[in-house]
Amino acid sequence: MSIQSIQKHNVVNAVYDQIKEKLLDGSWPPGSKLPSEAELTASFNVSRVSIRSAVQRLRDLGIVVTQQGKGSFVSQNLSQQTLLNEQQPIMHLSREEFHDMMVFRQTVEFKCMELAVINATAEDITALEQALNRMLVNKDDYKKYSQADFDFHLAIAKASQNKVFYNVMNSIKDIYYYYLEELNRALGITLESVEAHIKVFMAIKNRDSSTAVAVLNDAMSDNVTAIEKLKQSLPDAK
Repeated sequence: MSIQSIQKHNVVNAVYDQIKEKLLDGSWPPGSKLPSEAELTASFNVSRVSIRSAVQRLRDLGIVVTQQGKGSFVSQNLSQQTLLNEQQPIMHLSREEFHDMMVFRQTVEFKCMELAVINATAEDITALEQALNRMLVNKDDYKKYSQADFDFHLAIAKASQNKVFYNVMNSIKDIYYYYLEELNRALGITLESVEAHIKVFMAIKNRDSSTAVAVLNDAMSDNVTAIEKLKQSLPDAK
């Protein structure tokens, strides 16, 4: 299929549909790199904004993965079934990656919450509340929500007053953010997720470590179930 120059009517949708056709006919197979933004702009004869919007839509569904400084690539797990059922996003986080992060959180973050209940200052509680408020404001934008989500959990580590835990959380910021972004993109920002963070905040504010730990543990268990359902719907997923 050759790329056709697009007229102004429904530009983003038209670009999105043509890119999807290129994926369906095998022109751009799983794992391959998409043409650069400049090349796509020239090929489609549209603005860069339209290209970015179309690629972002593909990225939100997990069909395309963007690597900083390298460009955008077709997902390794992409199948024609996924393309035809475009409302079903692909989870790029493997079971192993999710399990490793869950064990880390149960080992380090749960302890941070227990310490935060004892050691959190008024400033720490304020920082937690500010991160939570940014999550609530950005619950329709998974990227901004994920950044606020990470800041919320980092604030818990800071509130523990244990510099080693705080530095460890800071040192894995990229890994932790990727983990949160994948969950929030593929599973969606659910009411249950939002409420869980509110409950954790209130538990720490009220100096109730057992509730804080229980709420976060239940939320992670729910994520395990949701990820398994999502993986089962994608037969090519590893």
